[in-house]
Amino acid sequence: MIVIDTSVWIDYFRGTDAGLVSHVQGLLEEDWVALAVPVKIELLSGCSSKMVSRLRHVLEALPVLIPDNSIWEVMEGWVEKAALKGQRFGVADLLIAAIAAQRGLPLWSLDRDFVRMEKLGFVRVYAP
Repeated sequence: MIVIDTSVWIDYFRGTDAGLVSHVQGLLEEDWVALAVPVKIELLSGCSSKMVSRLRHVLEALPVLIPDNSIWEVMEGWVEKAALKGQRFGVADLLIAAIAAQRGLPLWSLDRDFVRMEKLGFVRVYAP
C-alpha cells in the first residue's frame, strides 16, 4: 500500500498531469492506496460546498488510516531531531508522515518537505 498526500490528490482531481492521473488510477484499481485521515480532512476542507458530499463518497472507498496515541510521541521525537538538524515541519505534514511511517508504508507527495523528512529517516517517500 501507498499513502497518497494531498498534493498528489489535488493534481489527480485536476487532471492536468496525464502521467500522474494514470499512475494514481492504476494504484486505485489495484487497491494499493491508503488515505491518512488528515489528508481526507484537507481534501474535504479544500473543495467547494457542492462537492463535499460527492468527494466524501469517493474517499470512503479507501482504507482510512487513523493515528493512535503513540503517534504524538513519534512526532515529538521527530520535532526534536529535526530541530537539531535545523529543520522545521508543519504539524499536518508531520502527522501524515508519522501515520505512514507507523504502518511501514511509503508516502507519495509532491511536497518537498517529505523528501527532507526522508533524509532524516522519518518516512519513506514513494517515487513513481
